[in-house]
Amino acid sequence: MIDPDLSVAERIEAIIGEEIVEAPIGSQSECNTLVAFQSALVEPFETTVQFSGGMTQRCWSVTRTDGCYRVVYLPLAGYFSLCVESDFGPLDIGVHGSALGCFASV
Repeated sequence: MIDPDLSVAERIEAIIGEEIVEAPIGSQSECNTLVAFQSALVEPFETTVQFSGGMTQRCWSVTRTDGCYRVVYLPLAGYFSLCVESDFGPLDIGVHGSALGCFASV
């Protein structure tokens, strides 16, 4: 259970920390993905994400962009999303789930 007294950023870091501990590393590919994910992590920061229909929502970036994609946390939904970079900022593309799962889907 995550401590309710933590800040939003600290809660996100705790969720990601649990994912890292529980990540499968049975193959070289899984190990490589985990290492790349850990290298891409940033301290969570607020960002505005665009959704279909022109809606926007304040979310939290958790990985640096690779020029095309980044992983963000959707606080209202309680899960992570893979976003594509656009002229208008990160755009949700409907890939949702764990942070590592979203990252690995690229």
